[in-house]
Amino acid sequence: MELSQLTSQLLSLISHPLWFIVAALLYLVLRLQRKGSWKPRQCPVDLRGKTAIVTGANTGIGKYIAQDLAQRNARVILACRSAERGEKAEREIRHWTGNSNVHFRILDTSSLESVRKFTEQIRKEEKQLDILLNNAGASGLDWAITSEGLELTIATNHLGPFLLTNLLLDLLKRSTNARIVNVSSMNHRRGKVDFKHFKGENPPTSGKDAMYNNTKLMNVLFTEELSQRLKHTGVTVNAVHPGVVMSEIMRNYNVLLRIIFNLIGIFFFKFSEEGAVSPIYCAVSKEMDGVSGKYIDSDCSLTLPSPLAQDQALAKKLWEVSESFTGLTNDKSQVNAM
Repeated sequence: MELSQLTSQLLSLISHPLWFIVAALLYLVLRLQRKGSWKPRQCPVDLRGKTAIVTGANTGIGKYIAQDLAQRNARVILACRSAERGEKAEREIRHWTGNSNVHFRILDTSSLESVRKFTEQIRKEEKQLDILLNNAGASGLDWAITSEGLELTIATNHLGPFLLTNLLLDLLKRSTNARIVNVSSMNHRRGKVDFKHFKGENPPTSGKDAMYNNTKLMNVLFTEELSQRLKHTGVTVNAVHPGVVMSEIMRNYNVLLRIIFNLIGIFFFKFSEEGAVSPIYCAVSKEMDGVSGKYIDSDCSLTLPSPLAQDQALAKKLWEVSESFTGLTNDKSQVNAM
């Protein structure tokens, strides 16, 4: 059978009314199954007088997270790479929530210089920080080296958030029971840590997903080590898997893969609003009071990450290497001098 004939028959089948009925019923059943037990709208926590930063807040789950925090009356800072999209998100969230205390600030986590400029501005403007939600990240990036000599995916997904968090710790420690939430992924289970990758050496041969998986593992390891360093400070930090979400996470893949992902996703994956639930749970719920150094699954349940993600020696080594590549020791000296 020729391809044109096969295509014609498939189009004819898909256009049949019965197919639409079956698809609609399947969609409804699967959507109902995706609903979790914890619902943000049923959580009464009010954040009046609290300040929150959400990175990557102009789209996807980051935007829904920021909207939820704004609805709880928090002062919300949208830390985004695009000025145009960040300003648009600021206007929309203010309109939707009636909270005028929502502010866009420029931040590109792939650039350590951008991270430093952002944190310097925040330290001048803010007296405290109650919630830091490290949501910004990218998948499907080509193997590339930034202008600062760092591998692009590692800079974007790990080193940028690592430096950002550390430079804001003084503000977090001034708050009462501040929380840090690192958005990771179940894909961390397929990740590994190769320190040669940091400067673009020894590129993986297993495709674009490899570096994303590796950095998601780094997010969990970073969370583990940071939780040890924050003991007795009142600041907690946890890593969270938001689920497989139909967001812009696929924007760096080719068109065919994006179409396939979205077609399957309509039935089986979460929408951005649903993907925001577990990060919001970690950021505001009473159940997470005092909980630190944990990995929270997409259904808001505490679960064990991969065995490699529980390697405390590896977590400590990753911290030391990350500290070296970001120049964090010098940054800390400047912060303390201010």
